[in-house]
Amino acid sequence: MIGFIGAGSIGGAVITGLVKNGFNADEIIVKGGSSNRTKLLCEQLGFQMVKKIKQLEDTDVIFIAVGASAIDGVLKELKEIASDKLVVAFTGSASVANLKKILGSVKVAHAIPNTPVKVGAGFTGITYSEDFTDEDKKKIGSILGYTGQLVEVPENQLGILGTVAGCSPAFLDVFIEALSDAGVKHGLDRKLAYEAAIGMAIGASKLAKQSELNVSALKDEVTSPGGSTIRGVAALEEYGFRNAVIKAVDAAED
Repeated sequence: MIGFIGAGSIGGAVITGLVKNGFNADEIIVKGGSSNRTKLLCEQLGFQMVKKIKQLEDTDVIFIAVGASAIDGVLKELKEIASDKLVVAFTGSASVANLKKILGSVKVAHAIPNTPVKVGAGFTGITYSEDFTDEDKKKIGSILGYTGQLVEVPENQLGILGTVAGCSPAFLDVFIEALSDAGVKHGLDRKLAYEAAIGMAIGASKLAKQSELNVSALKDEVTSPGGSTIRGVAALEEYGFRNAVIKAVDAAED
């Protein structure tokens, strides 16, 4: 049995990814907030909803998905029932040290998922406290594996990993929208333009993941001498596309 505290943007995405990709909804208990969001999600997915943190007492693993302003209060209340549990916090400011400061001997982890966890195609970075055993890590992996890829990293890399994987879906959405606008400008129907741009993003990403070549080599494969693609790539360079992406990550990280 696993528990969630919070079912907002990230918590709700993780819960949805779990249930939609085969995790038993009967094994999930969610403590929601004061809004109607958890109730609506519960009606869609069929998990158990509770009103108090202490009602998560029968769970083995608890995921915390609340805002930074609420995390300390949640941890203080959670401490009463968490001694034998694994606790994973999705809150950006919830470092392992801060979690340990309040929860003490409880085994804790700090994780940053991105929104594609909702469709089982997420990328989640995670840092475990030193007392996490290999079996404990396997347990967390067996749960979050339903939502996509889980990668353990040192905590000093968790922030930038979260920025690159977590903020970039919005950057990609902007790119897809721009591609669609360009398609419409040149005569494509809007729906078809979006389908083409999204299909490209899915296919290119899948190829990049499965190919033995790096993305630079994959780019070279489709940029024939004097062809249309290399002219487009040159225009991206001329108008600062690469620098704009780096600056976007810089801004998000700051």
